[in-house]
Amino acid sequence: MTAKKNWKEAPAKERAKKIIAALAKEYEPVCALHFRSAFELLIATILSAQCTDERVNQVTQVLFQRYPDAKALAAAAEEDVEDIVRPTGFFRQKTQSIIGVSQALSGEFGGEVPAEMDQLIQLPGIGRKTANVVLGTAFGLPAVMVDTHVKRLSNRLGLSKQSNPDKIEQDLIAVIPEKERTDFSHRLIWHGRKVCAARKPRCESCILSAYCPSEGVV
Repeated sequence: MTAKKNWKEAPAKERAKKIIAALAKEYEPVCALHFRSAFELLIATILSAQCTDERVNQVTQVLFQRYPDAKALAAAAEEDVEDIVRPTGFFRQKTQSIIGVSQALSGEFGGEVPAEMDQLIQLPGIGRKTANVVLGTAFGLPAVMVDTHVKRLSNRLGLSKQSNPDKIEQDLIAVIPEKERTDFSHRLIWHGRKVCAARKPRCESCILSAYCPSEGVV
């Protein structure tokens, strides 16, 4: 009689296949931020730092009614933008970032968001995480988005031992097939929000428990 395989001890690449399949049955690969263009998603992602997506969606509805594109936001008065984005927290810093990005887009890219990582990360205040959100979600390109949920779950699932988001991204690229990366990222984010919370993960009802070396440990 063949012994049942212990998936928790299997290599990361093998477990990743099971994790991808399980997540695909449970979650739609959708972004919680509302957007109608790559520009709107870029700005919304900047505003989402240390803020809930629900609050960001409320704020961007007002922001984009007043400033519908990069050209309009590039010419906006800081105090007006600050008043709108204040509910997202760190509003002065975020205002400088979104106006700065809008000015760079207007001046260098004709107001359009580039669909290349090298160009995106040259924009003021844009790192790989934000760039990957835009590339994967707005442009449909293969991208691994390492937010706080993906970082936490990647460590717990044994897909990465790193703490640096850029290194976690590379670890996930090594085990997640290219065509699955964007959808996997979105689904892992939803799983982190709904089940694998930072303080009290619900291991007893987790669809990934059979593949998770941290089950019952965290």
